[in-house]
Amino acid sequence: MSYLTRRLALLLAGLFLAQPVLALEAGPFDLSPEQAARAHTRPNAAAIAALPKDFPFVTPGTLTVGVNPGSPPLAAYATDTATVVGADPDIAALIAESLGLKLEIVPVAWTDWPLAMQSGKIDAVLSNVGVTEERKEKFDFATYRQGLHGFFVHQNSKVQKIDEPADIAGLTIIVGIGTNQERILNRWNEENTARGRAPATLVYYDDEATKLLAIRSGRADVMVQPHAQLVYIAERDGDFRKVGTLSAGWPERSDVAATFRKGSGLAQPVSVAINGLIAEGSYAQTLQRWHVQDEALEQSRVNPPGLPRF
Repeated sequence: MSYLTRRLALLLAGLFLAQPVLALEAGPFDLSPEQAARAHTRPNAAAIAALPKDFPFVTPGTLTVGVNPGSPPLAAYATDTATVVGADPDIAALIAESLGLKLEIVPVAWTDWPLAMQSGKIDAVLSNVGVTEERKEKFDFATYRQGLHGFFVHQNSKVQKIDEPADIAGLTIIVGIGTNQERILNRWNEENTARGRAPATLVYYDDEATKLLAIRSGRADVMVQPHAQLVYIAERDGDFRKVGTLSAGWPERSDVAATFRKGSGLAQPVSVAINGLIAEGSYAQTLQRWHVQDEALEQSRVNPPGLPRF
């Protein structure tokens, strides 16, 4: 199938799915619906024993997980434009195997996952959901990744690292308007100004192509976006590199978690399962396969402190 034919198929599929359809382009990722390289694990007796005996699974014997297939390499449609693949589906598959269950992935739009969860259409969500104190009022969490933003530059850039406010002084940085990244950079600029350093200039573009052109042409120095999104772009295009990361909740820690209905009892066994995956190595293997190993956790936690209301 030619590139144009495949893109047309994606667009037509999107008309019927009422959500964006993204398929991974060629690059260092396994694009196939079969996912032959996916890691596997054995049932975890401790995790299975922690499952609520009377939990009403959507389908008995199956863990039904909602995933938003809109952000490779975390989750996107494979080359068949139907199968959801990525780091989050892989972690979901490992969790299901640990619990002795089959897995069903249900594509959900990001704005729809809370309703899908509360209405009982899915048992869990694994879709880059960050733990916040507000969300903890309605949902339970078992953490499985860090929430990170990334600083990426063109391969020829003189910028070598960005770790703190002083490192962005005088730079021109592409950021999304109204985003968490913009909030953080504005605070960094406040600190730079207070210390007599030049603030960074924040610029805004509507589409990815324009952002990348601005970096390649030297009109901007740095892109700031969720880390995994930039990892995908860098691996796909080959001429961008990472110069730093920061917590998505800076200055607070931000964790991404498997999400469940409040009081369902699934968070604890899933956390036990994730910690088993961490111990055996399949967790690290999975994140490495999708090039997001920098987001790895040392331990899964149930309902940790979440980000406060900003």
